[in-house]
Amino acid sequence: MMTALPPGSTIGILGGGQLGRMLALSAAQLGLKCHIYTDVPGGACDVAASATVGPFEDTDKIRAFAETVDVVTYEFENVPLEAAAAAESVAPVRPGPKALAVAQDRLEEKTFISALGIAVAPFASVSSAADLAPAARAVGETGILKTRRLGYDGKGQIRIKSAAELPAAFEMLKGAPSVLEGFVPFAYEVSVLVVRSLSGEIRFYDLPLNTHKDGILDTSTVPSPLSALHAGRACEMAAGIAKALDYVGVLGVEMFYLGPDAPEPLMVNEIAPRVHNSGHWTMDACLVSQFENHMRAVAGWPLGPTTRHADVTMTNLIGADVNHWQALAAEPDAALHLYGKPEARPGRKMGHVNRLKPRS
Repeated sequence: MMTALPPGSTIGILGGGQLGRMLALSAAQLGLKCHIYTDVPGGACDVAASATVGPFEDTDKIRAFAETVDVVTYEFENVPLEAAAAAESVAPVRPGPKALAVAQDRLEEKTFISALGIAVAPFASVSSAADLAPAARAVGETGILKTRRLGYDGKGQIRIKSAAELPAAFEMLKGAPSVLEGFVPFAYEVSVLVVRSLSGEIRFYDLPLNTHKDGILDTSTVPSPLSALHAGRACEMAAGIAKALDYVGVLGVEMFYLGPDAPEPLMVNEIAPRVHNSGHWTMDACLVSQFENHMRAVAGWPLGPTTRHADVTMTNLIGADVNHWQALAAEPDAALHLYGKPEARPGRKMGHVNRLKPRS
């Protein structure tokens, strides 16, 4: 189906968290409705036209949900492949399940990206304790041991300072199939937010400089210090990944910048087949945000402009940070976005604030 969905059409979203919430709000601006499918009621349910609560393993319920919508997308990358396949048997799923399959498995992801000729950190598969020593010899003794699946925001990974630490780390990960990544001495991290339309048109947002705290994204600042030359190369790399996945929608590609003298100054860390936390600044610094452009793409609409009209720093509100909402709401040149979550737990993303400045 290549025809654009008209206003009044319904987009199904697998997942009910804050990304789904912001997608639904953006869709409403275009006259599009959203139907949420989630296993746990979340903030997206509060703003969508309709919601279905059920397990992602209930493929019959997923198919019934897909019968009520015109196209399906998702707001998190750990949607079970069986759920995506069940939805796709009834309605188009954008991005396609291939993107999910690649992003859900770190070994699959790194193998896929490397096969495209795009640099990634040295890596080795660890399926059992017997693989630990060969993996260390292959990638070096310092690095990060990561589970192949279900890790995010610093979860499911342990830093390694020597090969002697590997057995204990593997035990801490409960012997889950893992990947050992070699240490990369990078200068800083940036991300590419690329949006690809149903017809294959590709656009990019400006690259933010990202900082982390306790394994969770803390700030994203635009403009980044990356040169125009290297920013262009980063966009080429992200576009290559999007094309290889036949991707539709917004794709986040996290990258390390190793410095101008490195043989390959940019290296892909990981991809996220969805709108991305480092793109939340686009809600206030761009005419068309990443959320609106994602919905435009999955609905077959023309893409909106990705240019920005301001410099901006996005700061995540984690846990108790949200308790300062009154002061943040009173802050000049700051746009506050809260996700409607009832409990501020440590490490939980409760909202974000975008602090704008005139474009430099």
